[in-house]
Amino acid sequence: MSVASSVPVPYASYLRVYEPLAAFPEPERSHWARYARGTRAPGAQEELRRSLADLLPTPAVPVPVHESGDAFVAHLDGVVVVCPWRTRLRGWLALEELLAGPSPYPASVLDAMLPPVVRAQVAADHERWAARNPDARPWIRTAVWQVPLRWFTLFGDEERVYEPGEPAGGDSGGGRAPVLVYRTTMAQARRRLARALRALRQAVDGGPMTEGLVDVGRWLEEFHPRAMVELDFGGLVHAVPGEWLAEERSAAGMAEGIAALRAGDGERADEVYGRLAERWRAVRDLRGAN
Repeated sequence: MSVASSVPVPYASYLRVYEPLAAFPEPERSHWARYARGTRAPGAQEELRRSLADLLPTPAVPVPVHESGDAFVAHLDGVVVVCPWRTRLRGWLALEELLAGPSPYPASVLDAMLPPVVRAQVAADHERWAARNPDARPWIRTAVWQVPLRWFTLFGDEERVYEPGEPAGGDSGGGRAPVLVYRTTMAQARRRLARALRALRQAVDGGPMTEGLVDVGRWLEEFHPRAMVELDFGGLVHAVPGEWLAEERSAAGMAEGIAALRAGDGERADEVYGRLAERWRAVRDLRGAN
């Protein structure tokens, strides 16, 4: 499904939900049915290229003027499932998140990139749109320089798909980036998340992991029960060595930690979680590397 592009993938991972056509009301259902029958389905690189193009003007366009009519397309047990890009909604949510927390940029840099008048207009547009679409939610969640550990609770190690990269000049000529994804059914994802929440609540009283799982669970509840859930390492595959990717088994590690909690072995659970946290802390630290 990928489309060739010279735009580098940013160091981000993605949690996506693909829903069957039956989950969409008309006329959107017919749109996605026609779309899925098309001969060309754009991939992650094409989505990235289009989004980065909006950042070139001065001032930048942080949120597209019109919502995207594109989606990722896959098959689950012979059924077509689609994951709408919804780049406009995701742009609003990303900007909202950027402005709500401590900014990674000095105020002067942020004002140069996104002047206050632009931010105010974007916020007003989002408020008006949200009033007309109170139940809207994104099909894609994004994390930069990491895969949040709570995401791994949705998947089993047997659902891991790893394809090593191929350097330029190989059989494909232009080279190929490695791929690391997990895919599972919505039913399995919800079951694993519920099991993890029960174990955490029995062992500890709240905490960031519990809060994060509750947030993911609420998001998943918005989707069709026969949907597919996908974790894509995305551009992170360009930030770490191939050996690191080949050995990456965080879903198995999370399952081991949850099993230890259920068995009442808190010491073992802490050891496993600490090892996973340190592994991903090293990846996040690459953000500040020269």
